Amino acid sequence: MNAPETADHLKNENTKTRKPVPRGLKITGPVLFSYGFRPFFLGAGIWAVLAMLLWILSLTLGMPLGGSYDALNWHAHEMLFGFGSAVLAGFLLTAVPNWTGSLPVSGTPLIILAGFWLAGRLAFLYPDLIHFYAAIALESLFLPLLLVICAREIIAGKQWKNLKVLIGVTLLTIANLIFHYTVITDGDIAFASRIAVSAYVLLIMIIGGRIVPSFTRNWLNRNQKTRFPVPFNRYDALCIITGALTLLSWIVAPETPVTLVLASLAAILHIARLVRWRGWETAPEKLLLILHIAYAFIPAGFIAIALSAADMLNAYSTLHILTVGAVATMMLAVMGRATRGHTGNALSASSLTILSYVCLIASALLRPFAEIVLNYFHTILAVSALLWIAAFALYVIEYAPMLLQDRRQRAE
Repeated sequence: MNAPETADHLKNENTKTRKPVPRGLKITGPVLFSYGFRPFFLGAGIWAVLAMLLWILSLTLGMPLGGSYDALNWHAHEMLFGFGSAVLAGFLLTAVPNWTGSLPVSGTPLIILAGFWLAGRLAFLYPDLIHFYAAIALESLFLPLLLVICAREIIAGKQWKNLKVLIGVTLLTIANLIFHYTVITDGDIAFASRIAVSAYVLLIMIIGGRIVPSFTRNWLNRNQKTRFPVPFNRYDALCIITGALTLLSWIVAPETPVTLVLASLAAILHIARLVRWRGWETAPEKLLLILHIAYAFIPAGFIAIALSAADMLNAYSTLHILTVGAVATMMLAVMGRATRGHTGNALSASSLTILSYVCLIASALLRPFAEIVLNYFHTILAVSALLWIAAFALYVIEYAPMLLQDRRQRAE
């Protein structure tokens, strides 16, 4: 299907300094590859469902998922670096052109990039088919390519303040390589997993800390409210720095008093940061409220890190509070909002969208108990997995048509 695609970019606080993005951009070829969010959000939604289904089949029927890579390692890897990297790519390939005023990656280059992501997923289903090390090498190409593309655009656009976003992408790239090395050497994947999760959390603290209060302020203003979120200031910088130090300590020494103290402090600071954004006033609009709920899992995760450091909570429970709660919930929230905004649909949550939020939040709240209530481990695991599948299946059902069709023209 060939059709024009109008460039529609996220609003950015640098509007006074950045170059205007060309409007009415014409792109030939499939609509799916006219903008980065389209193939990657669709791919992420489908893979979130399929990867979890395959994991359930592996647990229940003994399907040899991942071959020599091992099914458990495959599951952890594909959630962190398969599903997660696709959402990150979709967001960055849409946001970076807005920051720099450049044209978005589209057409053949986007097809090639998406092809590398898809090739990695297919190769890892059973890596021994093409050779174990060849599959790892193929899978490892996507994140460095994404990093190079984003770095090139940010540097070319001289948006130096946005270079900090590349720190998260770099950490994720390194974590992926360490993860592979750990599997090859029969080591513990927990270290690499903590690096990857920390990369995502760092990006949420930085980017989410900008867009959540900004979107909230805009909505409150449109609804004639007079009290707005506190603008980004030194307190927010303190929150990010403290959070980053906590994550670093958690990565290298998760069960130490230093980690306990840092995590406790970070939790308090980020709870206050969230309160400053006045999220409760957005309750009527669930498309916005979910951003605040997702961010609330950040301080919840820091509390979990502190409890784990004090030997009061299982390490896997801590990991899942951050992955399913903070990372996946924020990703689902951003996927839905960005898809609606960039395809010309109303920025308002439908019943299906709200139901998907409820399913994922329930999964996030339930999953950590699998390692706590061991007598019901498999039951809790199964219910949590089914809720995860339902959440992303609902996203695909509702948003796939938007991602595959031309942008709608709507009144602003």
